[in-house]
Amino acid sequence: MRVRVLIAGGGPVGLAAAVELGRRGIDVLVVEPRAAVSHARPRCKTLNVRTMEHLRRWGLAERLRERAPLPPSWSQDVVFCTSLSGRELSRFTGVLGLVPEGDRFPETGQQAPQYVLEEVLREAVDEIAPGRLVLGSKVVGLRQDDELVTVTVEDSTGRRSVVTADYVIGCDGPRSVVRDGIGARYVGGEALRPNFGMVFESPGLWEHVAHGPAVQYWVINAAAPALVGPLDRTDTWWAIGFGVDRETGEREAHRIIDGVAGRPVRAKVLSTDPWTARMMTVDRMRHGRVFLAGDAAHLNPPFGGHGLNTGIGDAVDLGWKLAAVLDGWGGPGMLDSYESERRPVQERVIREATANMRVLSTELYADDLDADDEAGARARRAAGVRIQESKKAEFHSLDLVLGLRIADSPIVPVAPDGRSEWTGARLPHLFLADGRSLYDLLGAGPTLLALGEDVSVAAVEEAARLRGVPLAVARLPEPVAAGYAAKLGARLVLVRPDQVVAWLGDEAPEDAVALIDTVGGGAPRPVHTFPERKHHV
Repeated sequence: MRVRVLIAGGGPVGLAAAVELGRRGIDVLVVEPRAAVSHARPRCKTLNVRTMEHLRRWGLAERLRERAPLPPSWSQDVVFCTSLSGRELSRFTGVLGLVPEGDRFPETGQQAPQYVLEEVLREAVDEIAPGRLVLGSKVVGLRQDDELVTVTVEDSTGRRSVVTADYVIGCDGPRSVVRDGIGARYVGGEALRPNFGMVFESPGLWEHVAHGPAVQYWVINAAAPALVGPLDRTDTWWAIGFGVDRETGEREAHRIIDGVAGRPVRAKVLSTDPWTARMMTVDRMRHGRVFLAGDAAHLNPPFGGHGLNTGIGDAVDLGWKLAAVLDGWGGPGMLDSYESERRPVQERVIREATANMRVLSTELYADDLDADDEAGARARRAAGVRIQESKKAEFHSLDLVLGLRIADSPIVPVAPDGRSEWTGARLPHLFLADGRSLYDLLGAGPTLLALGEDVSVAAVEEAARLRGVPLAVARLPEPVAAGYAAKLGARLVLVRPDQVVAWLGDEAPEDAVALIDTVGGGAPRPVHTFPERKHHV
């Protein structure tokens, strides 16, 4: 088989990369060992605002929300308590981007088990390119030359076949064959303390919850310091026992559940997932025609819900850039920018998640938290203060989610004044008078946003035509355009396909071709071509 891009691993990151590529007409093959999506280990449960913006762009946001067991309206709170039936110590409201904030973003965050996202993305890949999601098979080896990557794929019976591709993306997780194949390795460390994850079913547990609906409950007691939350509005829950190793967790799972509940409850353990937090990035994310994304490239503690979302960001960044190169308008700098743009994001997320991990339920425990006397009241007040001081950044992290800026990239021109706050940043969002999102006006390729009817776009349009760049032009009507231009300090804005500002100014630069060449990664290089089918949504 011959394909343009082969993706090793069909988890959320690999599937997201396939959707990003497939919607741009790129022939893609996803190789995934699991025949069916597993509901046993929901893993990630937080889809942040930025991920939901990408799902909106793919036309999948509403589909995912319809499938998610917990709508944002159900709860936007995180509760800290001595147990589900015990004392409340503190709470955070409006967490994790679950509440709209005016024009700040078009899509709120969404609580959804990872398997819901995977099922939606599998469907989307199948709709874009039927038969291009190969299940029950895995990548077992690869080699590359200047022209192609040759990949060995093994099915569940042990039979092997060979696929050639222009490019390969390794989204095959912490035990990545692709990472080993290019000689990359993790650099970093891991936490000393083990954790024990589980999913359990407990009919009637909601009857004992004293704190109302919440997306997470941080349980602070000596018996079972833990993090727990609902997977649905009926009987299914997930929990993480802090400091609990595999052997203890398997033996004492029901004791931990009773400790979380604050009383003996009926429960059936559906699955277990022992883990230890790791803080790692690979020493390189690319070798030649092979790239790494998601957990194959970086690992971070789950606190704050950034892991999967960072991987989706990898998939989007690499996906549109590979498509640009394969379509002929992206030059060599396009792919060179992948690591320089994504590594600072990954490193910052690891720092933030590690900081969040420093204070867990085990660190918040104190004597007398459940006591009915004055000592208990004092202990609870002190605990509440510490919780608010130490955990706020974990649940109100939109400055991190939306505020990441590309500081150094070969395809982001240096701002004329050397310090524009918007160059390399996410385009500020705006709802239009008819209710549409500004993002809905952006094209599949770069978009030149003109803020006013009298702003000339001719020079940039002509430069894009000369270089074969599929530039879209969008104009904002007055008086919205004037207000938005004042906010940005410019009347022309060149926006990348990932909604990042590539350049802005009051008028086209003197050398518009040079601008287009920079944003497009330099002069396009020859692309190996072969007959293919293109699929569009």
